[in-house]
Amino acid sequence: MAEAAPQHLALPSGLLELCALLGPSRDSLRGPDQVREQMSLKNGVRLPSALDPEVLSIFVPPFVTKEDSQMAGAPCVTPSKTRRRSFRKKRDKPKTEPWKGLPPEDVSVPNGVDLLALPQLCFPGGVYVASEPREDCVHFLVLTDVCGNRTYGVVAQYYRPLHDESCFYNGKAHWEPSWPTACAAGCFVPFAVCVVSKLPYYNALKDCLSCLLTHLKLCKDFEVDNHIKDFAAKLSLIPSPPPGPLHLIFNMKPLQIVFPSRADPESPLIDLDLHLPLLCFRPEKVLQILTCLLTEQRIVFFSSNWALLPLVAECFLAYLRPLQWQHTFVPVLSHQMLDFVMAPTTFLMGCHLDHFEEVSKEADGLILINIDNGSVTCSTDKDVDVPDIPLLAAQTFIQRVQSLQLHHELDLAHLGTSTDLNEGRTRRRAWQQRLNCQVQQVALHLLFSIFREVKNHLNYEHRVFNSEEFLKTRAPGDQQFYRQVLDTYMFHSFLKARLSGRMDAFAQMDLHMQSEEDRFNGMLASPRRPTIEKMASRKSSPLHIAHRRMVVSMPNLQDITIPELPARNSSLRKVDASECSSGSTVLSVTPKPTYTFKIPEIHFPLVSQCVQAYYSDCVALLSKAMSLLAPDSSVLLARYFYLRGAVHLMHGQLLDALLDFQSLYKTDIRIFPADLVRRMVGSLSGPQRAQAERVPELRRLISEVVDKPGEAPKPDDRVKNFELPRKHMQLDDFVKRVQESGIVKDTSIIHRLFEALTVGHQKQIDPETFKDFYNCWKEAEAEAQEVSLPLSVMEHLDKNECVYKLSSSVKTNHGVGKIAMTQKRLFLLTEGRPGYVEISTFRNIEEVRSTTVAFLLLRIPTLKIKMASKKEVFEANLKTECDLWHLMVKEMWAGKKLADDHKDPQYIQQALTHVLLMDAVVGTLQSSGAVYAASKLSYFDKMKSETHVLLVARPRALCVYPHPRGDFLLELWVTSHTRWVFLVRIPSCQQQISSSWLRGRGICGRLSSGSWSPWQGHQRSAVGNAPTGELCAWSVCHLEPERRPPVPLTVPKTTSETLKHRINPSAGETFPHAVDVLLYTPGHLDPAEKVEDAHPKLWCALNEGKVTVFDASSWTIYQHCFKVGTSKLNCMVMAEQNQVWVGSEDSVIYIINIHSMSCNKQLTDHRSSVTDLVVQNGTPSKVYSCSRDGTILAWNVSTLRVTSRFQLPGGRLSSISLHDGCLWCCTGNSIVVVTSNGLLCQELKISENVGDICTSFLSLQLLPEQEQLWAACAGFNSIYVWSLKDLTQRPQAVHLQDCSEVSCMITVKQQIWVGGTGLSQGKSKGKIYVIDAERKTVEKELVAHMDTVKALCSAEDRYVLSGSGGGEGKIAIWKVE
Repeated sequence: MAEAAPQHLALPSGLLELCALLGPSRDSLRGPDQVREQMSLKNGVRLPSALDPEVLSIFVPPFVTKEDSQMAGAPCVTPSKTRRRSFRKKRDKPKTEPWKGLPPEDVSVPNGVDLLALPQLCFPGGVYVASEPREDCVHFLVLTDVCGNRTYGVVAQYYRPLHDESCFYNGKAHWEPSWPTACAAGCFVPFAVCVVSKLPYYNALKDCLSCLLTHLKLCKDFEVDNHIKDFAAKLSLIPSPPPGPLHLIFNMKPLQIVFPSRADPESPLIDLDLHLPLLCFRPEKVLQILTCLLTEQRIVFFSSNWALLPLVAECFLAYLRPLQWQHTFVPVLSHQMLDFVMAPTTFLMGCHLDHFEEVSKEADGLILINIDNGSVTCSTDKDVDVPDIPLLAAQTFIQRVQSLQLHHELDLAHLGTSTDLNEGRTRRRAWQQRLNCQVQQVALHLLFSIFREVKNHLNYEHRVFNSEEFLKTRAPGDQQFYRQVLDTYMFHSFLKARLSGRMDAFAQMDLHMQSEEDRFNGMLASPRRPTIEKMASRKSSPLHIAHRRMVVSMPNLQDITIPELPARNSSLRKVDASECSSGSTVLSVTPKPTYTFKIPEIHFPLVSQCVQAYYSDCVALLSKAMSLLAPDSSVLLARYFYLRGAVHLMHGQLLDALLDFQSLYKTDIRIFPADLVRRMVGSLSGPQRAQAERVPELRRLISEVVDKPGEAPKPDDRVKNFELPRKHMQLDDFVKRVQESGIVKDTSIIHRLFEALTVGHQKQIDPETFKDFYNCWKEAEAEAQEVSLPLSVMEHLDKNECVYKLSSSVKTNHGVGKIAMTQKRLFLLTEGRPGYVEISTFRNIEEVRSTTVAFLLLRIPTLKIKMASKKEVFEANLKTECDLWHLMVKEMWAGKKLADDHKDPQYIQQALTHVLLMDAVVGTLQSSGAVYAASKLSYFDKMKSETHVLLVARPRALCVYPHPRGDFLLELWVTSHTRWVFLVRIPSCQQQISSSWLRGRGICGRLSSGSWSPWQGHQRSAVGNAPTGELCAWSVCHLEPERRPPVPLTVPKTTSETLKHRINPSAGETFPHAVDVLLYTPGHLDPAEKVEDAHPKLWCALNEGKVTVFDASSWTIYQHCFKVGTSKLNCMVMAEQNQVWVGSEDSVIYIINIHSMSCNKQLTDHRSSVTDLVVQNGTPSKVYSCSRDGTILAWNVSTLRVTSRFQLPGGRLSSISLHDGCLWCCTGNSIVVVTSNGLLCQELKISENVGDICTSFLSLQLLPEQEQLWAACAGFNSIYVWSLKDLTQRPQAVHLQDCSEVSCMITVKQQIWVGGTGLSQGKSKGKIYVIDAERKTVEKELVAHMDTVKALCSAEDRYVLSGSGGGEGKIAIWKVE
């Protein structure tokens, strides 16, 4: 069978896409006589006339053909394009230059380069013959193809003298080798060399062209193309540096040229002086130009200096990052292209200042920016609607810009003069790098202050942005600005990046700027309100008052009148620096350290042998640099892998390139060129593919990158704007709408809200009801924002308290005032002279009653609250609000009781949500049944009132009655007057009802008590005698079809005493996620960390590869969920104090950098699920990993290389432990002890120790001091203990009462903590058994979670943390004794 032809592979381009020589056409310039004819006399002054420019020569890589490489015996990649070398405009050429003989059709011009327009852009002011020598000049181009992809050009213009005895373009005459101050003809002809690159290397390519011009001025005519070709060949052989700290240096004599890299994959490449606009414009004008860009105006820059047009425009676009300009961008327009400014669409263009008047008269609605005098004007008398940037952000930006040191001379004042050219350039480059970093930070802070609160109005699940609500939070003077910006393509792309979780500079700053309060608020499920601390710090300014009033308006309601504020100058007002003290100094920014790699010399003539020698030198130098790296320099190592792989690929050595890219894949996946590798593999021939498949590392890379299908593109990634519904909603649609609105995310709460809003009606909600509910909710939010408490009142409250609800003015037994509710207490805000009267904390409430008191002939509804610490009962005549406040106070009281019992503050936050929803439901329905409907949200109060029965003595009787539905009523008589009734299913064959039988049966109905009589027609029949002894404690609830959170039970005393706290890693999610793995990492003050980031951390692996990180010093969320793959995570360990290794079900080991909280490294050597990891400290440190197929790998942590590997027979490897230099491996049917090299030491088989029952080992723990091996077996409610002295003896069993499943086990001090599932109070719960290792007895039995305990970890042997399954999804923190 014939072998399939390999696909064509487009080689990775270097820095050069194209190099061209341009000048006057041969028709307009044939010699000195013709040149003189171009000059005219006017008033005795010789004036030049324009010549027609054209492309004289083109040089396009590669410059060594496929045939040349094959002749040299080197492997070659089939290029995707025809052979490309060079093209020179047809004219008589010396016979000594055979490489110029290629016809024009053999040259393939890169996309985006228009050869017809290129001459005009290279000579935008026209081609004029000069009568005297002129200085060389440089300008820059930005070329855009039809797909919007940009390429960048740097053009160097220079002049050559034309002599009388010369005849230009005749192939005989030549240029004089010197540059005379005058010539016989008095004519100097302009030429231009243009370099086009995919990367915006403005400064670097400018330096390169400056070096080239020194050679072109001294060479003869027929040598010009040779010099330019050699120059282009050098650039084409230089690989582009990958993102990161590694810059490339190349010796382009006489200068050392530096090619900088991007800071990271999400950042742009910056190779220009970002402070240029700050030298040309005042800060106020800079802000005005940024506003024009943010609102996507039609903008034209003007300057008499062609070079400044693209440089200044590019600087402004860099200021906008991470927002990106997505419209037409032509920073240089020649005089033939001026009609472009008539385009009706948004654009950013640049023209020479000579055309200012012409453009301003001919085009309407343009923003004209004069770089030379720093002015910003409009092209017509009709003003363009350009708003002001928000005031506070503008003030801070101006002060920070004024603090910048923009002049290099001031920085050099204390230094001696450098006598070395390159040394002086190095100093200048270091200064510019620092200044660029400062300018970028100032601009980023400006954007951050403008858009940081956008995230509060995003719904990530449904990709919705609530623009109307966001606008209502803006100050009135800023409304116009935001309204225009929110409608732009630029802002829409910004929203898409936020919703996609892109970790760009904006997201990193958001993470860096998070306060402790922000992290705490991230854990709250309740709506946010201003804290007392914020309330005290607010200034009562007219701007603030107007801002507060504005948020009252609701969508689809009539607009309110905005208070008149001082007018703001449309051209940006002058700002008094004393008005803003914050941010008045420039940000202290230290640039990240950078490193350089020097590209070796390229030898000529340009033949295949010389190119191969260059590639070999590159590989040798890169390999040497890699060998000299410190073990912890993985960032630089990844960049060297990238460069060496690129060089191998350019050299045609595909297998070597794949090996380097495979090493890069596991070192830093952020810069891994997946598309290039995919194309490389597709271009492999049959034998090459087979050879690659024989290498295990390459086989895995191919399966991961090529064979595995990529993620399916999202069908709709657009950002939707929140809109009120227009049609009736069923439950599912209602859940989605409420989540989109940002009111509540929890699905179970929304289900109860649906029930409340549809009480007595068809189970659907009409648009008007939803609109009323939404407006009631938002009005309550607005009222809470307007609350302003006197200082004397705030002194009695905690700084983190928030006022969630205020009653109307009511009469109480403590005077007239408003009742205020916070998350901690109720207090009375007295009227007249505002004062504070404590009513009660929710913890102190003993009883809440709704009653009536007589007043004349009326009965006034009154709320009575009895406190445990006071004899006096608080009374408030709440009238129509009484029933609602009765519901709300009882719910908060119940939530506080549950929060205290379960050490879980989440309950009080959920109670607050219930209370506010009750208020909104009552405001929506406004009917006599509104309070009853709101009672559907009284969830915790109903749970609190559930009766829990504990039968200690023998019941007097136990009777069963048939039920019409086919079940039975179980009647337990505790005393002769007290009975409890349950609805259960009892098989007809059941004759005796024992306590164990009862514990194993679920309750199908609701517990009831009090008087009861059997259904008519049924006879009482005793089934059996009740057993003696203790029955279980029952908690009964009706099982409804929708998903409901588990009902918390009464907390046993032992559990309550041991439990310290609970946290919820799924806070803010629509439903809880299972906690699969927990890892505690102690705090370390690393030089790479900030002091506040050196706290201990808790790492939580949730389902589908999500990881959440808590600050273990405050138990607040440090890092919200970020993705580590898409599969279940099985294990985590910390290595070398700066890495967290995570083993995944997808067989990959992910490595998280603790400092950056990013996962850039992956180890893909396993072929099955990674089940466990263990660290061996030392020098160097090692990590052992195991997978389910029985493979064990030993990793060098510094190099990330496998130092040894071996395979255990049988597979089913679930865990490993390291003890005394040996690995103890739990393989399911046996525990195998092997050396670090895989040699078998001993084996413990389960069939020989546990019995004939089919089971398997689940996990093991080693206690070296006691010389014990503890192991858990599947399906057994016992833990088995072996003596390490003799594993052949039968183990001792430690029975775990009421345990049905063991899922995890850890050692803490002299204790074994076992997590699993067991029965508690008749329900299956997550339980923890604490076993004394010496006595081998269960010390404590802890009812840990409502779902099974899936993960355990120890925090410095002081605390144990347990994580539950998806039914609850919480983490409990336990005290170790």
